[in-house]
Amino acid sequence: MSTNRTKASEEQLIYANILNWGMWMGLALLTITFIIYMSGILPGFVEVKELPKYWGLSSAEFRLALHSPIGWGWLKVVGKGDYLNFIGIAFLAGLTIVCYAAIIPTLKRKKDTAYLVISVLEILVLVLAASGFLKAGH
Repeated sequence: MSTNRTKASEEQLIYANILNWGMWMGLALLTITFIIYMSGILPGFVEVKELPKYWGLSSAEFRLALHSPIGWGWLKVVGKGDYLNFIGIAFLAGLTIVCYAAIIPTLKRKKDTAYLVISVLEILVLVLAASGFLKAGH
């Protein structure tokens, strides 16, 4: 039996710690915004009692029936209880970018050029994808 154990690198620990804290913060955000929506503190774009009418629709049918925003259009209706939930979703979706950005100084200090380039490119790809600049489908 081998007892040789590999330890996590400094950048792996940084990434994992940020991801762990961010995941808990995102979960808290999602929980709080869900409670706000379900309690009716803020009116919803779709009221809770109206939801069953739309459950059987595809996303395209739902969007057409309610004229709901697409892409970053949710920011215009973020004051609605149901779209308030998107804050937590966007936070969690952006967490990987934060994690990669956080390890860049360590990779630079270690002169780990390959992983530094990969991290920068990963950030650029994720930001480009999130921007909505690239369109797929209709």
